[in-house]
Parts: sequence; C-alpha cells; structure tokens
Amino acid sequence: MYTVIMGGGRVGLALASALVSVGHDVTLIENDENLCANAAAGLDALVICGNGTNTKTLEEANIRDADVFVAATGNDEANLLSCILVKDYNIKKVIARVSNPDHEEAFKKVGIDDVISPELTAAGYLEKLITRPKIADLIVIGKGNAELLDISVTNKKVIGKRIGDLSPTDDYIISAIYKNGEITIPTEDMVLSEGDKISILVKSPAVKDVTRKFTK
Repeated sequence: MYTVIMGGGRVGLALASALVSVGHDVTLIENDENLCANAAAGLDALVICGNGTNTKTLEEANIRDADVFVAATGNDEANLLSCILVKDYNIKKVIARVSNPDHEEAFKKVGIDDVISPELTAAGYLEKLITRPKIADLIVIGKGNAELLDISVTNKKVIGKRIGDLSPTDDYIISAIYKNGEITIPTEDMVLSEGDKISILVKSPAVKDVTRKFTK
C-alpha cells in the first residue's frame, strides 16, 4: 500500500514511521526545511520538502498512485485545502487531522469522512485514566460505541468463577485472558484467578459497571 502524508510534525512523522516499519511505501511532504531534514534523517521513505496544498508538489509525490492520503499538519485550513485537491485524483481513502473540533463539519461537507483529532483523543484518554483508574488500558472502538479494556481481576465475587458463567452478556464479552505471561482466547471452562489480566470488549455505557464487577 502506498500512502502520501502531508505534515512532518509529531503526528505525521510518527504515522510515517509506523507504516514504514510494517512494510508500507510512504512519501512524506513537509514545507519546513528543519522538519524535512529531521524526517529525511530518521525515515526510510521519500521526503519531499514542499507545500502539500500545491498540485505540483502532490504530483511530485506521485499522488495518482497513492492508495491513501493523510493530511496531518497542525493547520486545519491547509489540511482542508489539500484534501479538496487530492479528491481530483480519486484516492481510495483520504484522512484528515483536525485540531479545532468546530472545523470537523467543514471537512465532512467536502466529502472527507475520516476526520481525526489527536488532541481530543488524547484528552479523552487522559480523562478516562483519571476517572477510571482501575482500568490498565483502553481502546475506543468505532465512534465511541464500545471500548476494549484491560483489567486485572481483583473482585472476590468473580475469582474462582468459570468464564462461561460470566461472559458473554448483552453488555460485554471477555475476549482474552493473560496467564503466566501468555495470552489465551478464553473457553467456557477456564476459571478466573486473582490477579489475572483480562481483555473485555464492552459497550461504552456499561464500562463503569463492568469495571466494578471485576475489580474491588
């Protein structure tokens, strides 16, 4: 898969590095010379020092061959303009970063459905760490309808019980259990022990009750 990323800052560079590490072809566009030099030195990918809102720069990045375009700068206006331009190249997937949530609707009006706000995501993650301290980790699924939680079992009411007696329910399912450093897909007959770490796919409204069920 070939991905063109506009923006060599923290978000764009991290994304480019992650894609390159799993074997994807990546071109990074950045108009700041210092950021370009930094990206070129640390990234095994083509780095173009230019303006991604310029069609000449986009074509230099072989935008016609791209499967995915990501506008990842911290400038919403530049991201929006670049997304409008690349729509003419029939890219299969166009993703935009938005810093100001008030601008999200503008992106959707021009047909950009995949709009991501790292700032809001980070803020939401920190809020959950504060309000749900017993959750070791979490991943938001879909548009916030469900979450994947990693929880250490400490509630004596569930310790010693079979997985089949606890899961699945209408609100959650235990999807994995970690014992002795190994991950296992749980069977109905497996028994929870104190300190076991489990992964639970849970509907967002039920997170608080499910967390309480498996922790003290």
